[in-house]
Amino acid sequence: MSNNQFYAPDERLDDLQNGGLRILQKPKSFCFGMDAVLLAYFTRLRSGDRVADMGTGTGILPLLMSRMEPSAHFYAFEWQHNMADMAKRSVLLNALQDRIDVYDEDFRNAAKRLGTASMDAVVCNPPYGKQGGIIPSDTEAHLLSRHETECALADTVAVCAAVLKNHGRLWMVFPAARALELMDALRKCRLEPKRLRTVCVKASKAPYLVLVEAVKNARPTLHWLPPLIVHREDGTDTDELRAIYGGGETPTLPECADDESDEM
Repeated sequence: MSNNQFYAPDERLDDLQNGGLRILQKPKSFCFGMDAVLLAYFTRLRSGDRVADMGTGTGILPLLMSRMEPSAHFYAFEWQHNMADMAKRSVLLNALQDRIDVYDEDFRNAAKRLGTASMDAVVCNPPYGKQGGIIPSDTEAHLLSRHETECALADTVAVCAAVLKNHGRLWMVFPAARALELMDALRKCRLEPKRLRTVCVKASKAPYLVLVEAVKNARPTLHWLPPLIVHREDGTDTDELRAIYGGGETPTLPECADDESDEM
């Protein structure tokens, strides 16, 4: 089947520069950003992991993560029908239909669909705009993707906790300015923040994002990782960013020596 049978005239087929992976996007609607790519890189998959993606958009996270652990299986939820449809077609384009299931429905149905305490891991790139706190986006797609509408942060975290097994891992990216709010929401659901990495546009700038790994029912010990710097002071991409986007080998981050004991 030719590629043009997979997408409409207002859609675009992008090469992810990662082992031949491709993804459908709609340029005039919401497209994935750097935060999703950084979040995928931040995750630590294990052999045979069952991973839920809460709000997959056009499927960027499961597509990228599928290359990181060939034995992992992904369950991606998207409540915007047109985006879920594009995600399904992107999965087919990459012949990953045996490893990525896309659910065209509200991720608050995830526990009913997948089962309570059934997932080894969850990944989530939630809307950043707080309810009532940001001027609404121009389009409905932008509004639903970038702003909390019906589902607030606390609701999203609760859904993630519900599907996670004991000691299951949750990976999230969130604005640095709302980091305390995120930590509070996680701990209220017995998701203990374990690894945290800030993201800075430049080394001279304050963080604008945080990447967080939380573990269900873990002991309270937070491991701070080195900041991820996006650009050098002259505006060029750092070696790490270029590596993440396929330009070389990504640096090895320090392991947390007491990861296993902290999960007890």
